[in-house]
Amino acid sequence: MNPLEAQLSYPLGEQLPATGAVLEIVPGLRWLRMPLPFALDHINLWLLRDEFAGLGVAGPGPGADADADAEVGAGAGWCAVDCGVASDATRAAWEAVFAGGMDGLPLRRVLATHCHPDHIGLADWLCRRWQAPLWATTGEYAFARMMAAALPGVDNAAALPHFRRHGLADPDMLEKMQSRKNYYPSLVPAVPAAYTRIQDGESVVIGDHEWRVVTGFGHAPEHAALYCAALNVLISGDMVLPRISTNVSVFAIEPEANPLTLYLDSLGKFAGLPDDVLVLPSHGRPFRGLHTRIAQLRAHHVERLAEVVQACRQWQSAADIVPLMFKRALDAHQLSFALGEALAHLHKLWHDGIVRREMGPDGIIRFRLGEPA
Repeated sequence: MNPLEAQLSYPLGEQLPATGAVLEIVPGLRWLRMPLPFALDHINLWLLRDEFAGLGVAGPGPGADADADAEVGAGAGWCAVDCGVASDATRAAWEAVFAGGMDGLPLRRVLATHCHPDHIGLADWLCRRWQAPLWATTGEYAFARMMAAALPGVDNAAALPHFRRHGLADPDMLEKMQSRKNYYPSLVPAVPAAYTRIQDGESVVIGDHEWRVVTGFGHAPEHAALYCAALNVLISGDMVLPRISTNVSVFAIEPEANPLTLYLDSLGKFAGLPDDVLVLPSHGRPFRGLHTRIAQLRAHHVERLAEVVQACRQWQSAADIVPLMFKRALDAHQLSFALGEALAHLHKLWHDGIVRREMGPDGIIRFRLGEPA
């Protein structure tokens, strides 16, 4: 355990749910862990006991008896928070959960914290499988629809020129990134055609409890965390993670963005929560010590910004900054996030008036300390 992680408390110790199994956190709240095909090899998903009163009662899945609802009670079931990527391994894991982890009850709704593939990838499959609605913020739903359809601006055709403008010139890496042109649609092949909107500050009733929506920005367009005061539980999604810092990137569709400022400002929205709240993150283990972790994340970005300022005594592109911020070798998947994160730090300094920005005759955008000429 690294020194920062040791400052947090892990009430479940080393316990992890096996793939296809569940681990109960508190009565009516279960933890699932699904595989991911990345270096970050897992995502945590959550099942919340639900009594959803929608239009009619969704049955317990295709092929079930028409009278099955009478056995479980109208509306009884579960709400799934996040989904995993669309893969055979994740579908198989979900089928095992359906068979042994849900007490014979159906899935009543799917709630996605945000649009990234590991969170919304199987939403359409789950919603169709159980005739259940998708709940999400408008920002996340809209971006998921755009990216699953590979619309211009959010597709790989837009990403490569964006990376080139910010200094990526390695032909081998550019070729590998080019081969990822169907990356998002391959992991999110479809998004439900309709959804139920959730908004910041809204209380969503799930089963016997109210969960307050806390939106955050910088990592995703309109990320939704969920806080239940009665349980003293925060489902933090990707906004607060115990071991790694949340990726904050500038993307081609919003080339002037300042996501790092948005992210740091969003962390302030958790200030009023109890420090002993049990945080359920999307990656890593459940922990206590929310405000300690937020302070660590703020300090991390202060340190990175200071390093970038020092480097910007000379002209620097985002690609120049990547090896300063990321000391290890990066594959194409990791490099795309690293470039976006390096640019996010440069953009914060630029928006704050600390560095200036110019495009050189080679078409590459670089940053340097000082006022514009």
